[in-house]
Amino acid sequence: MKNKIIMFWAIVILAIISIVIIKIKPIPLGLDLVGGSRIVLEAQTTANIPTIDNDTMDGLKAAIENRVNALGVSETMVQRMGERRLLVEIPNVADPKYAREIIGETAELDFKKPIIENGNVVGFESSGLSGEDLKKAEVGTDAAGKWLISLQFNLNGAEKFAKLTREFLHYPIAIYFNGENISQPVVQAEITGGNAQITGEFTHDEAKKVVDFLNAGALPVPAEIIEENTVGPTLGADSLHKSKIAGFIGIAAVMLFMLIWYRVPGLIANIALIIYSLIVFAIFKAVPVTLTLAGIAGFILSIGMAVDANILIFERTKEELKSGRTLFTAINSGFDRAFTSIFDSNMSTIIICVILYFLGSNIVKGFALTLAIGVLLSMFSAITVTKNLMHLIFGTGQLKYPAMFGLKESDINQAYEAAETEREKAKFGVLD
Repeated sequence: MKNKIIMFWAIVILAIISIVIIKIKPIPLGLDLVGGSRIVLEAQTTANIPTIDNDTMDGLKAAIENRVNALGVSETMVQRMGERRLLVEIPNVADPKYAREIIGETAELDFKKPIIENGNVVGFESSGLSGEDLKKAEVGTDAAGKWLISLQFNLNGAEKFAKLTREFLHYPIAIYFNGENISQPVVQAEITGGNAQITGEFTHDEAKKVVDFLNAGALPVPAEIIEENTVGPTLGADSLHKSKIAGFIGIAAVMLFMLIWYRVPGLIANIALIIYSLIVFAIFKAVPVTLTLAGIAGFILSIGMAVDANILIFERTKEELKSGRTLFTAINSGFDRAFTSIFDSNMSTIIICVILYFLGSNIVKGFALTLAIGVLLSMFSAITVTKNLMHLIFGTGQLKYPAMFGLKESDINQAYEAAETEREKAKFGVLD
């Protein structure tokens, strides 16, 4: 009994810890719950890149991830789709148009040197200094308060820039961004520190957009947006609200069924179910798991499987009671006999979850992850929490009130009479 009490308080402490985690940690929500943009990109071949291979796609994926991260939006996702496509999901994005531009633009920065004839500038050509030589870019202001873009080159870029400013002193250097001449400053002195500025009639938003592009880096291959879906925050909030209602209704219906059909054991199962739900949700927040509609579906399904385990246990226990066993023996035997079925069923589900997680799409992965976590913990809930509470409440004697288990007096009396008869026969050595 002492061990049972220790286990009981351990379960209580675990439930309290779960409540604290749920209270203090936010849970990241997916695109379908908070709104945002879902964009499909397709890599395009060029004269220099006639074929798209895995290395090219990996480079494109990394560049797109850098750009998405530059938006400052958490829980974004970039995933390959087939050979030449990328799926980009940006939840809770404030400006879908800006996000689309950041993702799809080529973002090529090029410093062009002047072509000089008879002391006059007749055009510009590439100098070999480009965005690849850039370390970082920042938005700043000049002495007059006008917006400008500060550039800091890497070591190789600093050497190129110093050579460029030394060779073309007092001549203009054209700065092109995505093929457009955005600035044409005249070199006043050799610049050796690896720092430069792009000035012009920029607004803050225009300067920030260029800086975001430059810091994200150029795409290794052009990418075209071939599909775009926008989920509004209102629709996402409505989906979340309906999911909560559906979840509460489903759980309430299950708990009511358990209470009506199994009486006191059903009440114990409901308490275990509440503890189970708290622990699972706390783990979702602690990992953290990005919760989507599919993830909520997986969580609710795991609750059903947790209840199913209790049903198997209670039915086995009722069979043991009908056969004349004491409460303690019936409960232990019921759990032992049901465990094999519970374990086999749950392991089959977990194997399927693993396959879905590694081979499925992002939406399917969310479903598989929440279901797998829920199923693993459902075994702990059924075997540990429910069993411990059953022993604490019912004790070890005979069942005085069969209705507490949803049984009839006649079921128990007949069982005890039959068991007593067998014991008497065994006592006097009488064999049938």
